Amino acid sequence: MTFASSSRPRPAGPRRRRGPLIPTLIVLGVIVVIVLILAQVWTEVLWYQQLGFVEVIRTEWGTRALLFLAGFLVMGGAVWWSLSYGYRSRPVYAPSTQEQANLDQYREAVEPLRRLVLIVAPVVVGLFAGGAASQQWATIQLWMHGGRVGTSDPQYGIDLGFYLFTLPGLRFIVSFLLAVTVLAGIAGLATQYLYGGLRIGGPRTDTPRTTKAARVHLSVVGAVLMLLIAANYWLDRYSILTKTREKFEGAAYTDVHAVIPSKAILAGIAIFVAITFIVTAIRGNWRLPLIGVGLMVIAAIAVGGIYPAVVQRFQVQPNQQDAEAEYIERNIEATKDAYGLNEVDTSDYDAKVTAEQGALREDADTTASIRLLDPQIVSPSFKQLQAVRNFYQFPDSLSVDRYTIDGENRDTVIAVRDLNLAGLGAQQRNWTNDTTVYTHGFGVVAAYGNTTATGGAPLFWEGGIPSSGDLGEYEPRIYFGPTSPTYSIVGAPEGREPWELDYPSSGTTGSVNTTFPTQTVSAGPSIGNPINKLLYAIKFGSEQILFSDRVTADSQVLYDRDPRERVQKVAPYLTLDGRTYPAVVNGKVVWIIDGYTTSDQYPYAASRSLENATVDSLTETTNTIQALQPKTVNYIRNSVKATVDAYSGKVTLYAWDAQDPVLKAWSKVFPTSLEPVSKIDGDLMSHIRYPEDLFKVQRTLLGRYHVTNPAQFFSGTDFWATPDDPNHAGIPQPPYYLTMKMPDQDAAKFSLMSTFIPAGEGARNVLTGYLAVDAEAGDVAGKPSADYGKLRLLELPSETTIPGPGQMSNIFSTNPDVANELNILARGGSSVVKGNLLTLPVGGGLLYVQPVYVQAAGAGTSYPLLQRVIVGFGEKVGFAATLDEALDDVFGGDSGADAGDKGTSPGTPVPTPDPGATPSPTPTPGATTAPTPNPTSTTTPQTARADLEKALTAANQAVLDGQKALADGDFTAYGQAQDRLDAAIQDALDAEAQLGQ
Repeated sequence: MTFASSSRPRPAGPRRRRGPLIPTLIVLGVIVVIVLILAQVWTEVLWYQQLGFVEVIRTEWGTRALLFLAGFLVMGGAVWWSLSYGYRSRPVYAPSTQEQANLDQYREAVEPLRRLVLIVAPVVVGLFAGGAASQQWATIQLWMHGGRVGTSDPQYGIDLGFYLFTLPGLRFIVSFLLAVTVLAGIAGLATQYLYGGLRIGGPRTDTPRTTKAARVHLSVVGAVLMLLIAANYWLDRYSILTKTREKFEGAAYTDVHAVIPSKAILAGIAIFVAITFIVTAIRGNWRLPLIGVGLMVIAAIAVGGIYPAVVQRFQVQPNQQDAEAEYIERNIEATKDAYGLNEVDTSDYDAKVTAEQGALREDADTTASIRLLDPQIVSPSFKQLQAVRNFYQFPDSLSVDRYTIDGENRDTVIAVRDLNLAGLGAQQRNWTNDTTVYTHGFGVVAAYGNTTATGGAPLFWEGGIPSSGDLGEYEPRIYFGPTSPTYSIVGAPEGREPWELDYPSSGTTGSVNTTFPTQTVSAGPSIGNPINKLLYAIKFGSEQILFSDRVTADSQVLYDRDPRERVQKVAPYLTLDGRTYPAVVNGKVVWIIDGYTTSDQYPYAASRSLENATVDSLTETTNTIQALQPKTVNYIRNSVKATVDAYSGKVTLYAWDAQDPVLKAWSKVFPTSLEPVSKIDGDLMSHIRYPEDLFKVQRTLLGRYHVTNPAQFFSGTDFWATPDDPNHAGIPQPPYYLTMKMPDQDAAKFSLMSTFIPAGEGARNVLTGYLAVDAEAGDVAGKPSADYGKLRLLELPSETTIPGPGQMSNIFSTNPDVANELNILARGGSSVVKGNLLTLPVGGGLLYVQPVYVQAAGAGTSYPLLQRVIVGFGEKVGFAATLDEALDDVFGGDSGADAGDKGTSPGTPVPTPDPGATPSPTPTPGATTAPTPNPTSTTTPQTARADLEKALTAANQAVLDGQKALADGDFTAYGQAQDRLDAAIQDALDAEAQLGQ
């Protein structure tokens, strides 16, 4: 019987047309995503293009993309194949067992999603693998372009290029393929088990627990895995040469005689096990690979673990010093090569501890150049005396350099007057001001390092707005600096009235403005066309860019303006020094940055954390100077000197160490990025100096590796440490730039120095060594000085007790005369600030010099003034208003040489300039001399001391009153306060003269 439908079918109506809304939204969404991506990607291309380094981003991004694609395809393809093959080779009829019955419910649950899983799982793991692979772009590029070094390792005799370039690439490939194989194996194992190709439980039957397809599948994966493990064991034989241990790095006796052979044996066993897996794929018996895997586990324990432990315990430890001597010697030699310590000029220095009259006569050049200005302490003085407006600022630690003034090279403390938008008032902060008006800093300020102006303020030989002094004409505008705004838009059509602020003026306009000449100078990407406007508006989140009349066809956008950031972007393979310093070169202000190439693959060389080696009191207490990035290396070279034009932002990279094999490889990767040293002109060469961070790393290594005898190195009894900064307990003392003459030199040279004390808990704070490096590169175009980078190490005899920095600081603090006068200077709320404690090898011994500053109470407008200098030689202490007087005090009334501040004494402080006017020249040294004591005076010491305290209190109050008047803009009251300050200081000098009778 059939039943027909009682209703007739309805005729099909017209198909409903899809509306345009959804396709439109999809298209708009795609466009938005593309624009957002372009706002980040294309703007980067424009930035590199403008700088002329587009090959850097093209090479890096291209390599990353290819590695991502390769990693994605290899990982995703392997997992997809394993999943797909496992499913396609499943048995048609799975054995009817309880295990399979239990799996049915999982198969039913997975089946609707199977196709999705087969696509999504490989894609997801492929994306992760591609991302991980792309991170290794530098490793792959060095592998492709690295060459021979010309030196062989002491164990295998293989060229070091294999370790620096090839081995890291091989290890990455093997590790990546291991991960691929493991994940593919897990995917295949799970699929075969789920679909019955592999049985685990159930009763034992004659039916094999794996199907033929599953056996082949899993055997092939197992064989590949074993071969990769064998390769890993084999590569371990080479990587062990960079092994870190307690006393030294590299392969030791046990490694050479037990571990390396065991790795070769384990590699052979892994290959044998791989063969058993292949046999299983053919013959179908799992017994052989299971036995092989068990054998490998036992061998790994016995051969790889127990045997080396036995050798170490019973053969090495009873005779460890002799057994390890050869390998310690390898470590010492490799470390010296890797860190540039193989040509240290070491000499014994039998330092005197008794100060004798005229002892400094042969060190007159050094004495005259001793730096009194502490670059960290005098930053507030620069700000108060030279900043002019709150939106200009100086770094919290200034730079020390050398300049020729009146035909004489002078140590100079120098800083750039950079822009700081945070100094603007709230009513001045808006997009127009922040982006188009306040666009740049203005000028540099420089002061003599070895003397001060009357009153203890820095003696500026270049400063003011507009800049004036001995530098001559130069481009003062600072568009690129560490504190420049995130972005600025500069430039305008010719003939249009300028709106970019140069500096404030007391004239009718209130300011002097300028326009960046974008028609002739390129400092940033063009932002004049609508597309670029849109992209940069999105990038910076500023819709004003689209609608502002100040964004014209001639406009350029400046961003990524920190010099370190610019250099890091165009040279991503460099580790950059923590300090960026300015120099005026050929009429331009340029920032100079030192770049390092590093590696952690140098055989037998000592490994050190760059961060730990470069931390000191400056990196911990300032924002200007940074420790190096936290990575561990065992090879470093100062291979690149980079400059950034503060006006145009142009970046130039000079291949300073053209023999560095790592730099050679990178120069092949980026063939147009580097300029040869021959392109460095004489003016720039004269401002290139030995970098601080490299010196700090080298001094850290020399604390141990000044010991060259393996037995003595093993005992560790003569290891040294860097002393703590006496002004900052628990933090290492930084190295200091100063002009001085080492005992074996004919003339004083601009140098970088540091000291050593014994290492170990509870060790005495006495000097054991003194390290200095010739820091100036000379002034010959294209040819660094032959002495540049020459390390000189003075080793002090252990039987002589020379106070270390900490001990000498304690001697200073406990000296009755010093302590009493410092207490007097601190009266009235003033603070006494001790400057950097310098150590100089002069007079046949070691001389300590520490400037002492006094800063009046009150935040914001007070600044430190140099008031006293403390000198120590042995245990003899001198304390006076000038270094020259303090030296004479120590050396029996006549040191035999003149200091740079001879003839000066504290007097009237240099007043803060009128912010709206051009500062007048700073007073010259020698303008005020100490009064001659009245020989007929009957004033008692008690009365004179009371008069001194009264005068100092009055002087302090006058300073406070003057600062308050200056803050209120009351220049009449400020002048009256200065008059009272003059009188109080004169009274103090008179009282001090009476005390000195």
